[in-house]
Amino acid sequence: MLHFPIYLDHNATTPCDARVVEAMLPYFTTYFGNAASHNHSFGWQAEEAVEIAREQVAALIGAESKEIIFTSGATEAANLAIRGVFENYGAKGNHIITTTIEHKAVLDTCRQLEKQGADITYLPVDHEGNVNLKALEAAIKPATILVCIMFANNETGNILPITEMATIAKKHGVLFFTDATQACGKIPVDVEKDHIDLLAMNAHKMYGPKGVGAIYVRRKNPRVKLLPQITGGGHENGLRSGTLNVPGIVGFGKAAEIAMNDMKSNALHTARLRDKLEQALLQLPSVSVNGSTVNRLPQVTNLSFHPVESEGLLMGVNKEIALSSGSACTSASVEPSYVLKAMGLSDEMAHCSLRFSLGKNTTEEEIDFTIKRVGEAVEKFREMSRL
Repeated sequence: MLHFPIYLDHNATTPCDARVVEAMLPYFTTYFGNAASHNHSFGWQAEEAVEIAREQVAALIGAESKEIIFTSGATEAANLAIRGVFENYGAKGNHIITTTIEHKAVLDTCRQLEKQGADITYLPVDHEGNVNLKALEAAIKPATILVCIMFANNETGNILPITEMATIAKKHGVLFFTDATQACGKIPVDVEKDHIDLLAMNAHKMYGPKGVGAIYVRRKNPRVKLLPQITGGGHENGLRSGTLNVPGIVGFGKAAEIAMNDMKSNALHTARLRDKLEQALLQLPSVSVNGSTVNRLPQVTNLSFHPVESEGLLMGVNKEIALSSGSACTSASVEPSYVLKAMGLSDEMAHCSLRFSLGKNTTEEEIDFTIKRVGEAVEKFREMSRL
């Protein structure tokens, strides 16, 4: 039986897995200690729970537990990575390389640093959202201290060639940071195999709680040193002061453990339903896929329904289906997606685009209804347009 509205906006956030909630609950009431309280059992229990979660999160990305620093989310992690490198490696240089399709957590941070003297190169992307590797290498110069490129795009699902790009950075002795928020828990991520020095991630994109994330900071070959952005107490190896969110961290650890165990089956399930949805909607006139149809996350498709504007289409179905016209951080904007425009879409085509992002609990019945309902809405708006 269908329950409305159907949720197809999992790239924005995911519901907490019941097993995650169950793991968290005791740390609100029974084991409520401060993980920094080292003089009694309440603090010891909290600290032990945090360290177990640190190991679970580290295992998801092939890191050592000491390389995981907990934060309030991926936005804070990105800020710590970019600002931390810029402020700590100033003696080497001030040049940072990124792309035009990064999340606002990266782009806005880079723009702020430009006001502080940073030299930022914004690499363009092709029609699928990929970076030219030769252009990346050509952009590196003696003052380059960081290459900052996302693992997978939040709007199109396109997976970028992280290993190749990180290898180029390593060849030139430049640190490599990736925002892996959309990738972690959905596809394999291995910081060693991929040569990643810094990585941002969070819990709520992998069926964990909101308000908790992490940054991976490499400890050897090379040992990365960051200037902390939040000070006062020296928590998290001095990189992120503040009382730890123990229940959230426990939930993050459990979510990471579940994601690692269920990754393959979840990917097969969401990719099958995504493909069914996509292929059916592509039968409608003037519908096209934005981004790669090969090298992408399993749960997402971004479609343009020309000439129907996405805002009208969203309003037409939002009582029954929860969708998005872009990333959650820019959903209040009436401007066309900057990601799609960077990929070469016109303003008009970008305004006609919707993101469908599925989850592990999405059902065949929900997809069948979505195909029917979106098809009806598109036809209705096109008829109105013709009139």
